[in-house]
Amino acid sequence: MSSSQDTIIKITGLEKTYITGMDRLTIIKSLDLEVASGTKVVVVGESGSGKSTLLNIIGGLDTPTEGVVEVGPYAVHSLPEDQLAEYRSKFLGLIFQFHYLLKDFTALENVFLPAYMSGMSRKEATEAARQLLHDVGLDHRTQHLPSQLSGGERQRVAVARSLIQNPRLILADEPTGNLDPANAQLIGDLLFSMVDKYRKTLVLVTHDQELAAKGDEIYTITKGHLARVAGK
Repeated sequence: MSSSQDTIIKITGLEKTYITGMDRLTIIKSLDLEVASGTKVVVVGESGSGKSTLLNIIGGLDTPTEGVVEVGPYAVHSLPEDQLAEYRSKFLGLIFQFHYLLKDFTALENVFLPAYMSGMSRKEATEAARQLLHDVGLDHRTQHLPSQLSGGERQRVAVARSLIQNPRLILADEPTGNLDPANAQLIGDLLFSMVDKYRKTLVLVTHDQELAAKGDEIYTITKGHLARVAGK
């Protein structure tokens, strides 16, 4: 199936409860969500609302207490750790508020390493990384270390890195949260344009209303409950 309207994410009855001693804290409650392939979905919520927890569960970085999480061919809620690693490596591109670049490696090396370590030849991985860095406007910074890059440039590298394995799904957790307003707008525009260019599905969580407005489908999450508020 290759239609742009294929369902790439289907979440049913999702709950997440953390237990500490005698205390129980339910972060997500009876949450359902379907995302069509090729859609740019934004989830808006205040700090502590459950939006990052939702993204982490979709990404296999956290486990649900209850519910079914199906992403592409993967039953993420029940995958063993070795298959979760494969899922994250091959199916997902991840972007976080902090760039998590390797400080001793150049921008080019940071982008090409995930593909090279997954079996792509050095030549192919390097060529793909150069193309992605070109696309994010960093042709002139490929040999610079993260410490030699601005905050906005580091996040551009992170965007390029998220696409190097040709994932079907990009997950972005507050990707502009550490940036000043001007850079936040630039990175937001860049991320959405790259997702369009490479025809990816995007799920992004943010508290930035201007960034959220770029989405095809916009949801709000409040005290663990998800509600659709807008769509194109």
